[in-house]
Amino acid sequence: MDWSATPKTPLVIDGKRLEYACFGPAPDKAPTIVMLHEGLGCVALWRDFPEKVAKATGMGVFVYSRAGYGQSDSVDLPRPLDFMTREATGPLPQILDAIGVQKCILFGHSDGATITAIHAGSIEDFRVRGLIVMAPHFFTEPMGLKAIAEAKTAFEDGDLRDKLGRYHRDVDVAFYGWNGVWLDPDFKAWNVADVIDYIRVPILAIQGRDDQYGTLAQVQEIETRAYAPVDLVVIDACKHAPHLEATERVLAEVAEYAARLERIEAAEVETA
Repeated sequence: MDWSATPKTPLVIDGKRLEYACFGPAPDKAPTIVMLHEGLGCVALWRDFPEKVAKATGMGVFVYSRAGYGQSDSVDLPRPLDFMTREATGPLPQILDAIGVQKCILFGHSDGATITAIHAGSIEDFRVRGLIVMAPHFFTEPMGLKAIAEAKTAFEDGDLRDKLGRYHRDVDVAFYGWNGVWLDPDFKAWNVADVIDYIRVPILAIQGRDDQYGTLAQVQEIETRAYAPVDLVVIDACKHAPHLEATERVLAEVAEYAARLERIEAAEVETA
């Protein structure tokens, strides 16, 4: 691994070269926060937020573009309707192996948050000590599907394609790989909330009160079902991207959560 913000060493998972960047200390020096982007995201679209997270927490931060996004290798379409489950149980554990994670927090946004939750609720992975889920999805909602349909119109008839084309090598694959699944009629019945029942690490859930892609029912599902401790943060006057719309608030919540996890682990070591 080339642990740097501009790595030269390729990361190849399942035969796909994945774009990535690293900030802060390497996994053998400190815990690692692994960040998973939203349905139309990539490394570049996190902007400078991963570096800020590394500075605020003192932990290492690893961020990557899933296959089909950013400058990572492309994929064939259509994606399967269970693509988030496949990402969580296939590439993600291989990535954690490849970067040498010893202790980590999975930090996902939107589809990336769902992938982190599925991983934690499906795989016994003792490296994962905590979850940060920001604007997660566990089931479809009419208002969210409406917003996704509006995104399709903006992509095909507006300027969204040009905007996304600045960040994705294959912009059509990036967009339709996401949009095509969410607007598939069979996807209306999609529901993965049962994974919450099996998560056994503390969870920080963050959502904007005005999120256009999901109501507060998504994060309330975590509060209702989780066996592990849950901290729920709802940010007023904020939509689907709290890390960009309320950066300082999100950084403060993430830093406190990460510090608390370290205090818990230190106390467990002392009493062992």
